[in-house]
Amino acid sequence: MEDKKTGRVVWMDLTVDDATAVSQFYNKVIGWDVQGLNMGGYEDYCMNDPETGETVAGVCHAKGANAHIPPQWLMYITVDDLDKSLAAVTEQGGKVIGEKRSDGKGGHYCLVQDPAGAYLMIAG
Repeated sequence: MEDKKTGRVVWMDLTVDDATAVSQFYNKVIGWDVQGLNMGGYEDYCMNDPETGETVAGVCHAKGANAHIPPQWLMYITVDDLDKSLAAVTEQGGKVIGEKRSDGKGGHYCLVQDPAGAYLMIAG
């Protein structure tokens, strides 16, 4: 999640019970190369462009901190002020799901649900 321009989709991932099988599904259907990512006792998967090797998405196991994440593709969208945006989520009829989490690069993100029920991650 390097590009911090407000409103930009900077990442996408999918969290499911069996990330191993689902990552292979996308390998066979889309053609993404699959690269394991050690999560300390299990692997999640980086889905890579087969020509450039660039990681374009992730497929993760629904374990630990990810256990509550719904099994759907989630966009990560950047905001200027994550705390302000999280307050606006509830003010505008949405829901904040879980706690803010570190992205490991000095930023944070959080799962939210809009008033229609769609999920997304906002990052700041």
